Amino acid sequence: MERRGGRADLAGRGRVRGRRPFPGEGSPREREHRSGSAGPPWGREHRAGIAGLPWRSTLAVAFVVFVGSHFAQQAAQGDREHLDALARLLLLGGAATLLWRHRLPAVVAFVATGSVLAYLAGGHPYGPVFLTAAVACFSAVVHGRRVAAWCAVGMLWGGHLLIGHWWYRWLPPAGDGPAPWGLESVVAAWLAVILAAAELARVKHQQRRQARAERAAAEKRRADEERLRIARELHDVLAHSISVINVQASMGLALLDTDPEQARTALSTIKSASKEALGEVRQVLDTLRTPGDAPRAPAPGLDRLPELVEQAAAAGLSVRTRTAGDAPPRIPPGTDLAAFRIVQEALTNVVRHSGSRTADVLITYAPGTVRLRIDDVGPATGDEAGGSGNGLAGMRERAAALGGTIEAGPLPDGGFRVDADIPLSRNLRGGDTP
Repeated sequence: MERRGGRADLAGRGRVRGRRPFPGEGSPREREHRSGSAGPPWGREHRAGIAGLPWRSTLAVAFVVFVGSHFAQQAAQGDREHLDALARLLLLGGAATLLWRHRLPAVVAFVATGSVLAYLAGGHPYGPVFLTAAVACFSAVVHGRRVAAWCAVGMLWGGHLLIGHWWYRWLPPAGDGPAPWGLESVVAAWLAVILAAAELARVKHQQRRQARAERAAAEKRRADEERLRIARELHDVLAHSISVINVQASMGLALLDTDPEQARTALSTIKSASKEALGEVRQVLDTLRTPGDAPRAPAPGLDRLPELVEQAAAAGLSVRTRTAGDAPPRIPPGTDLAAFRIVQEALTNVVRHSGSRTADVLITYAPGTVRLRIDDVGPATGDEAGGSGNGLAGMRERAAALGGTIEAGPLPDGGFRVDADIPLSRNLRGGDTP
């Protein structure tokens, strides 16, 4: 079986079993199908018709025009010309041009109007013959060919005036008089109604297109934010745990021959750190596979700070923690998670990049905000620690998503400080969702 890109290809299409696609994933047609929006009626007909042509509506118009004209002939009682072969050809030919009204709206508007004028010039009964030109001009306006549609309507009305009040002397039926001016007023009002309805439909169509574009942009933005959140979460989990594992693995290798007991302790730390990392990664992947479902385990928060201190101690880092102010009875989950991850990432950076084996963490609860300060007394080792370089960016993104700020930079004595200020009272861009 040919894999054609393997699991990554399937994941890119949002078809991996057990995971629903992101809102912005897939082709435009797939996103349109998922959102339940298939465009305006004429768009659906244009796509669904045989060979892309609107056969059903065109046949309906042709039937109404052809049958209605026969009834109009009977009602005229011989005052108008009979429907000969040429008249029937004009009726059916004009209606047939409507098949291309979506592809060539301007051309169809003029051709349909010309067929109506030719039919009237033959002295045939009125009936519903104007319906062909009305549908053609309506479609031209909706498809943005407004100038062509208005010119076609003007041609129709002007030609009707000439036929009914000037050329009637030389046109059939013989002995026919001028058309009453009241009829011209009715025709003008009828054409005005058609144009007004077409303009209204055009505006509604544009509004629907704009709304669909805005929904698609919002879905893409939500999908990008969700991907960013998952990438940030995975980075924070893996960066911290792998840093601890790296330190302990180096220690275990160094002490394997000289101090087997200490090497065993390092291996135990590696085992517990990897187990915890797997658990948190599994939790993130569970939310990815089943978006919208409640997570099976609570998201980490500041109440797990002692565990974080123990993990840092296992990596050889001494962490002193202090708390100032009165903690609120309930911290929003998004704020709690962001605060925990910021402290975690700051301590991970100390393990990776600092020559110091101590760090100070100060958590200050103030009205409506929680402030974090993580100090590393330094100095920096200058060694390549294998990091991705996304740690500080991820911290800033977490704080910004909740309306907070991050300031990070070196201290005068060679250390490094991270200051974070995160609001407790508001959550922006879905930041309250773990």
